[in-house]
Amino acid sequence: MKKQLLTITDLFLGILAILLISVSFYQTWLGLDQIFGGSSVIIALVLSLILLFLLWQIRLNRSKGNSTSGLSWIYFFFAAFCFVANFNALYTRFMRTDIYTTELRSINKKFNDLETDVEAKLNYTGDSKTRQAIRSEINLLKIQITDPKNPDIGIEARQIIGRIEKLIGKKVTPLKPINQTPSGYQDLAERMEEQIIQMIYTLSPEEKNLITDINNAVLKWNKEIQSLLLLSQNDIDDMAQGQIYKSLTEYNKLGNRAHKILGDDKFKFIPILSNTQEVGKIGYAFEHAIEHFGIFAIVVLAGCVLLDFGILIIILLMPNDSRNGNNNGSRTTPRGKVLIPNN
Repeated sequence: MKKQLLTITDLFLGILAILLISVSFYQTWLGLDQIFGGSSVIIALVLSLILLFLLWQIRLNRSKGNSTSGLSWIYFFFAAFCFVANFNALYTRFMRTDIYTTELRSINKKFNDLETDVEAKLNYTGDSKTRQAIRSEINLLKIQITDPKNPDIGIEARQIIGRIEKLIGKKVTPLKPINQTPSGYQDLAERMEEQIIQMIYTLSPEEKNLITDINNAVLKWNKEIQSLLLLSQNDIDDMAQGQIYKSLTEYNKLGNRAHKILGDDKFKFIPILSNTQEVGKIGYAFEHAIEHFGIFAIVVLAGCVLLDFGILIIILLMPNDSRNGNNNGSRTTPRGKVLIPNN
């Protein structure tokens, strides 16, 4: 009987293996790029070809009823490299924007907390609740004065000034801009802020400059970060790292300056660093997934298992076939003519 070399099952498994390994090849290429650069495509191709060859050998031995444990362990060894690279590529691709936006919002909060902490350590008049309300009104006043559509101290700005006067119990003098330009209105906003601060704080010149610079930084980065978060996903991915670096640099400078002016007794500051420059690296992907373990990490993990080990599991679970014939069946005895001697 002629031996059957290829079955419909083999054809189906072959097509499925090529599809899965092809996707794995591309993701492995992307995942290894941060380590091997341009060589990652060659490494990914070699790994994919090895996996396809091992799958064919495992299927062949499985069909013959031979043991496949040794080949399976070899497959697992090579597939582990692809699994790690695939997880890095997939997790980074879909989580990059979320990682950046989370970091940007965290920096925004850090600036606000720094402002609150420093103000709490300064010499001031009035309770903290009133001081916080005044600070909010000052920020609104500065925004209103520098508003391109309605600059200067107009009706809305005067309403804000009225609310501030009620809070501090003193009369605020509306000042004039040095010129009718954006820089002139910015200067006006800063002078109005300084006037109000002098009414509620008893500060040294260094402390005045410090709190003013912190307040300006809070306004600046709140505005810039919020504007960045409104952009498209690609724009956030392209611009976020630069903004994170610049904002944290200014944050650390202001924090160290506050520590130097106020002293250890009043204010302690620990500079912070961002790990977002590690986004795209294999170690960071797994570390972030473990620290923020959730449904997305589970989905990516399951997808990587399917890409690299799914076809192996299917082959190992397939029943043995008897394409080479049944070696354990009954043996047919050839029959010939029986010669009976004549007596």
